[in-house]
Amino acid sequence: MTRIGLIDYGMGNLHSVQRAFERLGCTVVAVQQAEAMDPCQALVLPGVGAFDPAMERLEQSGLVPAIRHWCAQDRPLLGICLGLQLLFDSSDEGQRPGLGLIRGHVAALPRCPGHPIPHMGWEPLLPATASPLLPVGAPEAWMYFVHSFAAAPADPDCITARVAFGAEAVTAAVWQGSLGACQFHPEKSAEAGEAMLRRWLHWLEQRQP
Repeated sequence: MTRIGLIDYGMGNLHSVQRAFERLGCTVVAVQQAEAMDPCQALVLPGVGAFDPAMERLEQSGLVPAIRHWCAQDRPLLGICLGLQLLFDSSDEGQRPGLGLIRGHVAALPRCPGHPIPHMGWEPLLPATASPLLPVGAPEAWMYFVHSFAAAPADPDCITARVAFGAEAVTAAVWQGSLGACQFHPEKSAEAGEAMLRRWLHWLEQRQP
C-alpha cells in the first residue's frame, strides 16, 4: 500500500486531500517533523492562503531543509494550489523567498474585463508538455480552480497544463523530474481530479524498485 506523507504546516486543506488519497487505497500520514518523511513513498504539499504566511509557517516548522533534501534526492512530491506556488523562487504576493525547487516566479493574474479575480470555478486544462499527470492521449479534464496568482516557470517546458484566463493561458500544472504540482484542486475536481491522482499513484508504483 502506498504511503503518502501529507505536509502539515497549518495552511493546507488536509482533510479533503487525505480523503482523496485514502479513497484510492493509500495510507496517509501527517508530516509535521522531518523524521516522519522517511517511511513515505511520496510527499504532498497542500496549501490554502497567502504566500508569505505559508513560507513563514514552513520555516517555523523546520521542514524547509527536509523538503529541499527530499527533492534533491529525486524523491516524489506533489504540490497542490498554494503548494505549487511555494515550489518557485518568489511571488508577487509576498517578499519571502519560496522553496526554489523550480526556477521561476509566481505572478498576479492579469486584469481582464469580465474575468474577476480570484479566478474561481471549473475550467478545462489545456495540455502542454506531456507528464505522468497529463500524458499524451489523456481525456479532456475540467478542474476546479481558486487562485489569484499563477506560476511563470523559467523553463516553460516544465508546464504540463495551462488554463485560459481572459486572453491568456496561464500555468495550471507543472512537472520537473520527480516533482509535480497543480494550481487547481484535484481533490475537489470529481472524476477528472481522481483520475489525475490515480495516474500519479500509478507512476509512483512503476518507479518503486
